[in-house]
Amino acid sequence: MMNPVATTGLLVASMRSEESLRPDRLFEDPFAAILSGDAGRAALAAYRAAVGPSIPIIEVRTRFFDEALLRASAAGVRQFVILAAGMDARAYRLPWAEKTRVFEIDQREVIAHKERALHGVAARCERISIASNLADDWPRALAASGHDAHAPTCWLVEGLLQYLEAGMVEGLFARINALSAPGSRLLYDVVGRTLLTAPMLGLVLRYMSELGAPWIFGTDHPASLVEGDGWRAAPIDPARIGSEWGRWPFPPGPTGTSGFPFGALVEATREG
Repeated sequence: MMNPVATTGLLVASMRSEESLRPDRLFEDPFAAILSGDAGRAALAAYRAAVGPSIPIIEVRTRFFDEALLRASAAGVRQFVILAAGMDARAYRLPWAEKTRVFEIDQREVIAHKERALHGVAARCERISIASNLADDWPRALAASGHDAHAPTCWLVEGLLQYLEAGMVEGLFARINALSAPGSRLLYDVVGRTLLTAPMLGLVLRYMSELGAPWIFGTDHPASLVEGDGWRAAPIDPARIGSEWGRWPFPPGPTGTSGFPFGALVEATREG
């Protein structure tokens, strides 16, 4: 039995499965339907019944990170770490360069579900799964699995930060920083602090709280999570990029304006 935050991974897989069937799809994930399963489809149905039609943030976020991961690959990065990987199928579906290693870290029951669902399916890279709670000593487990902290790494922290206490977010980024050589990339999304009290998100926040996975962390300064130590962060408003792709239901707002609710997708690079 998965915990509530892990269950959201099944919900996201169901969204990715539906997106993959659209003629105007932003990406194609042929593994999402089997990873979602009946539990994910039921979770998505319950979510929509509670909150109504939703903006395509998951769909836009997925494509943005797909492209960012491939940019890192094109820049020569050959080791990738996906934290709280959930039902992420990128190890199986992205066109990775030769000798790429993708480390996936998540709780044991999440990894077990994925490996049962995709039994017999070959990854398109060297995929290494690590069973660990992020509150535990996952850096030690990562090193024991062959991660080289002296070589550039691309980290993906997707759909996670809003569930964590501020102190755990700080600790997570400190660990990533300690394991990131020059040339490393860091990809993450974050909810704006203002969004946590915005009426426009009220139904979503209530649903997630009732599910047992409340949103508790947000920041209106997304780049500040990695500022210093050679990191250069480039936040982007998902509404803006979603509008460019023709999928956002309303014009993007004035990002950066005090008090205006927003979220951010961030691509950061550690310079030498």
